[in-house]
Amino acid sequence: MRSSLLRLLLPLLMLCSLSACATGGARHWVEVGGARYHVELATDDAERARGLMFRDQMAEDHGMLFIHDRAELQAYWMKNTRIALDILYFDDQRKLVSQQRDVPPCSAGDRCPPYPSSGPAKYVLELNAGQAQKLGLQDGAEITFGPGIEAR
Repeated sequence: MRSSLLRLLLPLLMLCSLSACATGGARHWVEVGGARYHVELATDDAERARGLMFRDQMAEDHGMLFIHDRAELQAYWMKNTRIALDILYFDDQRKLVSQQRDVPPCSAGDRCPPYPSSGPAKYVLELNAGQAQKLGLQDGAEITFGPGIEAR
């Protein structure tokens, strides 16, 4: 009986494992502008510093959510980032306060320019370039967090 159950569960476990790999480990989600994005979280200095560096592509419905300890002016750059991005800055109330759209990749190392927020931001969402325009995002739009994303 036990081995029969194991034989039934093993393919299911393998399938779940493969689906996690297919999403790039993004098991969290956010919604903005009526669209849902599977996101990786960057919640500490090391994760925020690495961000989406060295990635050659990202699925259209994926992104990265950076969570800071407090709302303050932020400036992101594209050092070693190989894909163009939209950088969306949200305040501690989860309202969009600033957007940097269609930010190009940069291979100039420390000479890559910064892309600052125009107001204090606690959350930063990076999506593939063109997503903000596709959604018609305007400042004031709200981001919704799925389960497991703590609003510190």
